[in-house]
Amino acid sequence: MSASSRTANRYFDPRAFRIGAAAAGLVLLMIVVGSSGLDHFDWALTTYAVASVFAAFSVVYRYAVWAGRPPTRMYLRRGWQAFRSGRGRSGRGARLGIGALGGNAARLGRLLLNNFVLQTFINRRSVERWIMHAGLSWGGMLAFGITFPLVFGWVHFETLATDAEVYRVFVFGFPVDQFHVGSFRGQLFFNLLNISALLVLLGLALSVKLRMHDGGELAVQTFADDVFPLLLLLAVTVTGLMLTVSAKLLSGYGFAFIGLSHAASVIALLLYLPFGKLFHIVQRPLSLGVAFYRHAGENSPRASCMRCGEDFASGAHVADMKEVLDQLGLDYRFETGSGIVHYQDVCPACRRRIVTLNQGAALGR
Repeated sequence: MSASSRTANRYFDPRAFRIGAAAAGLVLLMIVVGSSGLDHFDWALTTYAVASVFAAFSVVYRYAVWAGRPPTRMYLRRGWQAFRSGRGRSGRGARLGIGALGGNAARLGRLLLNNFVLQTFINRRSVERWIMHAGLSWGGMLAFGITFPLVFGWVHFETLATDAEVYRVFVFGFPVDQFHVGSFRGQLFFNLLNISALLVLLGLALSVKLRMHDGGELAVQTFADDVFPLLLLLAVTVTGLMLTVSAKLLSGYGFAFIGLSHAASVIALLLYLPFGKLFHIVQRPLSLGVAFYRHAGENSPRASCMRCGEDFASGAHVADMKEVLDQLGLDYRFETGSGIVHYQDVCPACRRRIVTLNQGAALGR
């Protein structure tokens, strides 16, 4: 194999490509089926739909590559085993009964509530930071939850034949609700995207304030990973709100240009999603499996440091670390007077002591 072929294989994963292509095909199928054979598909939104298909391919491709890496694959496998088995490792411990499985399901629900809805882990750092994340996440989830069904034709509205002021709501072609245009519910439905934009705008304002005044953030932030995503979100939010301003206050002045600008910013955001910092939205669910893995480790036999004898980690985690390092081609075994041992059998404190002792020996001390 030539050097160029080896380099190309490093950056292209055929298995991930197939999974990504399947995901894109599934989105296309869902668009066709969910819109009743494209009968309820709004062709004016075709560019959004095409960008969504490309984004689905890119997100799933990158996730498949990331999930295929030895450390991530290990966490995914152990997290699933911890959810469905007593100790979180295949072949160890009896399978959980229905009651214990129900307890794990309830714990999963609490983790979803705390980590994704309430995000209590951020509140521990500061209330302002929590409000910032809540505005960005809740506003973003609300916007995506409304936009995708409308773009894909899963949800559409029709007026009554006898009353043009009454709208009927169809989901997957089935009528589920109706409301008067001037009612509170009607105004709420028509302004949900504006509400989501205001939530995101609040989060963006607090994020900019944090990045301008927090010394820790200033020291590590970069334009590509930290500033550019905020600019994209700001462009989507402002242009979306300006559509409402143009329609309600300016008699439609500049609506076409604003609409094109909004479409361009949304498409840019969708295509950027797999490649930048916003990808952590897709990675974040892995934390649920990590939580189960840690809980299983707390209830498994512990590992003792071979140097000082202190308990420093779960035995399962140490064994998994050795396996992952071997898969990565990193051999951390070394020879002692008592035989071959692994560096992972040494606690972090003793590792620092060993480094200091070796540095001293190298200096002749």
